[in-house]
Amino acid sequence: MATPAMVPLRQLFVDGEWRPPAQGRRLPVVNPTTEAHIGEIPAGTAEDVDAAVAAARAALKRNRGRDWARAPGAVRAKYLRAIAAKVIERKPELAKLEALDCGKPYDEAVWDMDDVAGCFEYFADQAEALDKRQNSPVSLPMETFKCHLRREPIGVVGLITPWNYPLLMATWKVAPALAAGCTAVLKPSELASVTCLELADICKEVGLPSGVLNIVTGLGPDAGAPLSGHPDVDKVAFTGSFETGKKIMAAAAPMVKPVTLELGGKSPIVVFDDVDIDKAVEWTLFGCFWTNGQICSATSRLLIHTKIAKEFNERMVAWAKNIKVSDPLEEGCRLGPVVSEGQYEKIKKFISNAKSEGATILTGGVRPAHLEKGFFIEPTIITDITTSMEIWREEVFGPVLCVKEFSTEDEAIELANDTQYGLAGAVISGDRERCQRLSEEIDAGCIWVNCSQPCFCQAPWGGNKRSGFGRELGEGGIDNYLSVKQVTEYISDEPWGWYQSPSKL
Repeated sequence: MATPAMVPLRQLFVDGEWRPPAQGRRLPVVNPTTEAHIGEIPAGTAEDVDAAVAAARAALKRNRGRDWARAPGAVRAKYLRAIAAKVIERKPELAKLEALDCGKPYDEAVWDMDDVAGCFEYFADQAEALDKRQNSPVSLPMETFKCHLRREPIGVVGLITPWNYPLLMATWKVAPALAAGCTAVLKPSELASVTCLELADICKEVGLPSGVLNIVTGLGPDAGAPLSGHPDVDKVAFTGSFETGKKIMAAAAPMVKPVTLELGGKSPIVVFDDVDIDKAVEWTLFGCFWTNGQICSATSRLLIHTKIAKEFNERMVAWAKNIKVSDPLEEGCRLGPVVSEGQYEKIKKFISNAKSEGATILTGGVRPAHLEKGFFIEPTIITDITTSMEIWREEVFGPVLCVKEFSTEDEAIELANDTQYGLAGAVISGDRERCQRLSEEIDAGCIWVNCSQPCFCQAPWGGNKRSGFGRELGEGGIDNYLSVKQVTEYISDEPWGWYQSPSKL
């Protein structure tokens, strides 16, 4: 029997050094493709979070902030670009570790690493641009005053990230936080922490000042909760579930601590009857089955015009059956396993409940016949949906697409907005004016026209309603981690003259 590929043995990363967790515990790393244990990660607890926060606070204040927080943005940009270069240098290794750890197809993981490097590069540019934004003047109505604005790092930030894009989602927070001059404690998901610990190794290699970035792995209640409620953390940014987001808000509330939340979704894709069917089918499947269906922005509710529904469904089944489901490291894999046994069972339960409520499983819904091990589920398409069904209302976070027909544009809009979430939406039509109308009507933070899921670090990302609040990425992404200070100066030689001077009495 072949020896399973193993992941590097790492400790927690605190104050620029590897250190074992205070309680000495570790968590197994399970390869979702083989169900084999392929390593361990340290199980941090509140004591480790305390140490990491203290290290971040010391780094923020070192030399009265001149070493990092108040250093020119160009100084921080140098480190961000060095990290980006190392990610590209180690791209094949990092992509393989990502595939082993969370089941992501290797080709997708390679793409992710390019995006990781690109995000660090982008926020290096933003760090340099911040220098030019400093001391920007404010026009005032009185000539006796002048005013300018300073943008200062918000302080020590807690960053809590998910398992579907382990290193990329961490980068979406780490890069702008460091660009702004913050120091950080990163707590990645316990289900996929391996590449985040490799980021720590890269930070050591490029000489990132100690304490600027600390990484504490571990279970949510043991490490995430102490971080989100820590009195010496100035802000928390979180990507994950709605339920956990509520807990983080509650933990931050007693200290009136700002939070940014990017939570779940149940996003619509609206397909009209004037489309190229095969082109629209591919985008529809990509929008739901990319990243093994584990995307917060997955357009997992297909609204299809009645006129083309029968043909469209038939073509979707044909395309879905042609998707290569395999070990993520196999060439041409386009759907790997879901991340864990718990997630696998949860998705199967969603599918079972849909059947019991009267929905039809058009294709998929089961383990692929050729894969005896691993947490694999065939691409699944479900029809005969009603809007009261669980499968229509709840986020599945797996390769499951539900389909509902519509007859008019108004009906499509109503169905698209029939959700408690508001992260994303898509419209596919040959009518540009119609696409513009739906872009305005769909209540979501991100809208795609004639596509689904493209994401660029240059454009803001975030949702409405139960999908959270705040925006990451884009030019405003760095502002999440900045506090604006106004400085107003009295410049007249004349006294203020509000009170009568004693010398004139």
